[in-house]
Amino acid sequence: MGQDLFTLEMVARGVAIGALASMGASFARETAHTQVRLAGALFCIGTIAYALNSSPAIHSAIGWLNYPIHFLSLGGAGLFWLFIVTLFEDRPVAAATLWPWALLTTVGLTGLLAPAHIDPSIWVIHNLIEAAFSVHALYVVARSWRGDLVESRRRLRGPFLSLVTLYVLTLSAFEIAESLGYFQDWFRPLGAFSLALYCLAGAAVFLQARTALFGAVQTKPSPAEPGLNASDRLVLDKLTALMDAGAWRREGLTIGDLAAELGVPEHRLRPLINDHLGFRNFAAFVNARRIVAAKAMLADPAQSRTTVAAIAFDLGFGSLGPFNRAFKEATGVTPTEFRRTQSSPIPENPG
Repeated sequence: MGQDLFTLEMVARGVAIGALASMGASFARETAHTQVRLAGALFCIGTIAYALNSSPAIHSAIGWLNYPIHFLSLGGAGLFWLFIVTLFEDRPVAAATLWPWALLTTVGLTGLLAPAHIDPSIWVIHNLIEAAFSVHALYVVARSWRGDLVESRRRLRGPFLSLVTLYVLTLSAFEIAESLGYFQDWFRPLGAFSLALYCLAGAAVFLQARTALFGAVQTKPSPAEPGLNASDRLVLDKLTALMDAGAWRREGLTIGDLAAELGVPEHRLRPLINDHLGFRNFAAFVNARRIVAAKAMLADPAQSRTTVAAIAFDLGFGSLGPFNRAFKEATGVTPTEFRRTQSSPIPENPG
């Protein structure tokens, strides 16, 4: 029976690795947005490393390759989180989104180098952090669901990513139990089969994904496209007028609020903003106006004494953190750094 479980486990791991390789190939397609391609490739690499590293039999067979594979597997949950925020919130691969991977890798390396008597405690902490990032990934999926303007992403959120997060949480429970000394022969085969099913599901979704899911974001509005009929043009004109009147300044503004004021259902307004104005999520649509206004306020000498926090609240942000993040993603610098570059140097007294 033990040999049969081992054989089935190896088959499951092979299936998982093959599916991940297929997913990685799908992320390399030319139609994919650069950030999603990079995050998807990192996610696949990290998960393949985990599939290899979590098998003692593979460990003993690959020799020195254990070292790079083990290193790549340490931050796998962080790469999963990175993939989620890049795909579903259009966030870039940058220091602000790579820190979960860096944290998990650092904690994992500490566990590898720690004395034997404290090693289990460090790995329990590592697994709890993995679980925390998985829970947050699920929160990200739910938080931005309503504001997602890309229909294919909206349909993908619930069934697939909820399953993925459930898998990671279950895996963390197994790993925590093993770190505490509770281990059953069926842990690894069950984990391998769960991983195989999860990877097959991912391959089925991403190999057939439409360009809308991965495609590049439009950089210029295009309300005059030939496919825009008179009724849609009227809705977009009313939307533009509403936004010009300052609707974007309202804290907590939702697409439902705008749809109600325009007298159209949300499911009609979403594709209009996405297809004809080029925005993939509602927050980006609103923040585009806010960032333009923020840059003007930060560059205005008359408002040099107005704090950055006051500007954020005035523009409809509920707190300073989201404002700083949105501003830096749009401009590459923080609001404070932007204001500093706009300040004219005081000339030296020639006398």
